[in-house]
Amino acid sequence: MNKITKKSFYSFLALYLVSSFMFLSLAAYWFYSSQVAMEKNANFYKMNHIADIISAQVIDAHMHHKKFKLDSFQREAIALFDEKQHLLYGRIVQPVDFSKDFYMKNNIFTLVTQRTAGHLHVKYIVVQSDECIKNIEMIKNKIAYAVIITAFLIIVIAVFLSYIFLKPLKDKMQEIEDFVKDTTHELNTPITAIMMSTSRLKTKKVYDEKTIKNISISTKQLYDIYASLSFLSFDNNSEEALELMFDEIIQEDITYFSELLEKKNITLKTDLQQCLVKIAPTKAKMLINNLLSNAIKYSNPNTSIKITSTQTAFVIQDQGIGIQKEKLHKIFKRFIRANSYAGGFGVGLNIVESIVKEYNFHINIQSKENFGTTITLTFN
Repeated sequence: MNKITKKSFYSFLALYLVSSFMFLSLAAYWFYSSQVAMEKNANFYKMNHIADIISAQVIDAHMHHKKFKLDSFQREAIALFDEKQHLLYGRIVQPVDFSKDFYMKNNIFTLVTQRTAGHLHVKYIVVQSDECIKNIEMIKNKIAYAVIITAFLIIVIAVFLSYIFLKPLKDKMQEIEDFVKDTTHELNTPITAIMMSTSRLKTKKVYDEKTIKNISISTKQLYDIYASLSFLSFDNNSEEALELMFDEIIQEDITYFSELLEKKNITLKTDLQQCLVKIAPTKAKMLINNLLSNAIKYSNPNTSIKITSTQTAFVIQDQGIGIQKEKLHKIFKRFIRANSYAGGFGVGLNIVESIVKEYNFHINIQSKENFGTTITLTFN
């Protein structure tokens, strides 16, 4: 990943994690608070229930003149006091404040009740328990473990989602980087040729047809690059469609590329019939320019290209390097090149496809590797 993609990745990841952890913290706090409240209520009712049981036993023993025996409880300390607050039965784990009915001190809850009505001289029933605090501590530990595990899962999911969501951005940034590199390379070749040819003219100070031709070819290459980039960058939908003689535009482009054809020693065969097409002039030019320049670019020297036009179709056939069968479905995608034979940055056929779709034309490509390519453009 480059710097921009990394920055986007970490920004998205940080935002996702911060928001997720805030929600997780709030959820954990709410759950903990509700569990603590429920545990305290349950503990209060449990201690009251124990006090009711003891009170009933005291009253029953007194009414039936039975010997009273205080039951023991596993997690609670029970004590019975007379009206002078002297211990009669049981035990306590810490001093009792008889002025309060229910309170907590030193993590121990204490319940003080007067339900025996003086039977067996018992005035106060005291129940003390630390079970609630232990249960709350267990709840806290469980929630802490759950939060840690959930946080780990959130981090894993966040990284995965960040990668998934930012993959299109990463791919697009890679396309742009490759595009910039390819554009730099494509511009470097004609610019270098122009500079060298100009320097040669200055040195010789005489007219040199070959040098002038090189300058002309390089200038046209620069213009083609500029035209393609302009078509991709600016709105061309405002141009009005006109009825044009497509065969005449083909002939103009053949003249335009004549120097490049001559330089590669490519023979051009034409069979041009009148072809009337309703299309914007700039887009008609872009169609032919891209298809013809590709045919020249990917043709080997000393081969031939055949161009045919009828009333309803335009066909261009070359004897070039061809396209691999498995790559045919990708050639219309922007910045995608079927091979690296002759440079380029993969926008020509994307432009062609966009124009074809706009005017509801039909394009068919048949190609065989190392034998050549035939492109048929059918008009409405």
